[in-house]
Amino acid sequence: MDTGTVIFIAELGAVIAVSWLVSELFIRLIIRGAKRAGASAELIRNVREGLSLLWLVFVVGWLVIVTGLGSIFSFLTLSGIVGLAISLALQNTLSNIISGILLLSDGVLRLHDSVEYGGVKGKVVKIGLRATWVKTDSGDIAIISNNYLVNGPLLNFTAGQRLEKKLRQ
Repeated sequence: MDTGTVIFIAELGAVIAVSWLVSELFIRLIIRGAKRAGASAELIRNVREGLSLLWLVFVVGWLVIVTGLGSIFSFLTLSGIVGLAISLALQNTLSNIISGILLLSDGVLRLHDSVEYGGVKGKVVKIGLRATWVKTDSGDIAIISNNYLVNGPLLNFTAGQRLEKKLRQ
């Protein structure tokens, strides 16, 4: 094995280690916010698994491209095109997922909160990455995209009570 190959392998290992460390810190930050927001253990597990899988796919794809193409310019061009195609194809889904993460990390919604959105009034029974489930007074389940909750006029009657309780302490 020549020196160039050894250096390449060492650099590759360093990039993988650093990217794993950064992704792990990011995942822990998101999970901490989700726990604070009262997210279910199932949702937290799904978030962790999804983000870990995303990191793995990114690193494996990056390794395949870098070792196969050789030229950094080709890699950057291909990465930009692939990233653009994926983001356009998954725009609504990614918007809902990011909105779900924001709802959880900001503590806007918690399980069993009394909420009203777009004429739907009830209690939050499930907060997912893509949508939030609200059980109405009549027992129906309304599934509302998280993107709507973040961007629209959401009334959370329980959040006001939590805030007052916190201020009194």
